[in-house]
Amino acid sequence: MGRKFLNIEENYEYMEKLIAEFPDQLQEALDIGRKALIESRKDIHEVLICGMGGSGVGAHFVKDFVSETAQVPILINKDYEIPAFADEHTLVLASSYSGNTEETLAAYAAAKKQNCSIIAISSGGELMADAQAAGFDTISLPAGYPAPRACLGFSLVAQLFALHKSGCVPNFFEEQIIDTLERIKLEQEDMRSKAEQIAQLMVDRLPVMYGANRTDATLLRWRQQLNENAKHLAWHQVFPEMNHNEIVGWKGDYSQLLVVALRHRDDPARHQLRMDLTREVFQHWAGGYMEVYSRGGSFLEKSLYLVHLGDWVSYYLAELKGENPDEVKVIDHLKEQLKKYD
Repeated sequence: MGRKFLNIEENYEYMEKLIAEFPDQLQEALDIGRKALIESRKDIHEVLICGMGGSGVGAHFVKDFVSETAQVPILINKDYEIPAFADEHTLVLASSYSGNTEETLAAYAAAKKQNCSIIAISSGGELMADAQAAGFDTISLPAGYPAPRACLGFSLVAQLFALHKSGCVPNFFEEQIIDTLERIKLEQEDMRSKAEQIAQLMVDRLPVMYGANRTDATLLRWRQQLNENAKHLAWHQVFPEMNHNEIVGWKGDYSQLLVVALRHRDDPARHQLRMDLTREVFQHWAGGYMEVYSRGGSFLEKSLYLVHLGDWVSYYLAELKGENPDEVKVIDHLKEQLKKYD
């Protein structure tokens, strides 16, 4: 999977194209989801979503987006094994863009062994081949993308449709996704301008990102994109948990850190109060502090607005640092080393 890296300028252009086309990807993902043949399930007690990295981050958004409507608990699994309780009453979504992610393949094999109900989401590979041969429901994603992180729209929307068509959640999301892609198209240039300004503040600092608890998936996406696209370390934590431990660590000269607070204007009032009060700590000890607010109507729209903004931040930060946003050689090297122990 992946493309040849010809030169860094070409890869900037390619990643720029992928990010800019996120609204189109959401539209294509809707078309794929509508056509997907997924059998309705009965007597499902919980959903277990298995996936890693860019193929797995969509699960965090799905869990948050369906929290008010899901008929069963939504659990996320990022390991080779699955919980012992998983059985015929467990719906397992196995998500791997390549279809060859070793942790997801192992979890999928365990789900088969434990007689779980399975839906595979992939562009091909071993996962799709085995799932189709075994007669499991599948959702096929478009092949040819360079990395799972460039396919968040596909995996996220596919998981929502899988849950809806299997009978676990109502279809609340289609209209919200359409609103999202229309807003991003309309505000794309403004978002790029904001992202470039944020990237300029990050280039010489380590970003520390915070938000209310329900913003955890968005913070995770920002961190992962900064890591992979810009080759830049970052960390994140959420409120109110941050106030019970990490706040104590904020004592000393942390001028190398930039605090970025991702906020929704309708975050829970108590969370907003905590963030407002803690702002004084950050402004005293950190090298910089900024707040980034979402735009949109639904929580889904506001979250994906911030996601898209963060993708542009990672792109511009890569450009400022002279890093190739496409390559992930250290991951490829690790995979080659792991093969020696198979």
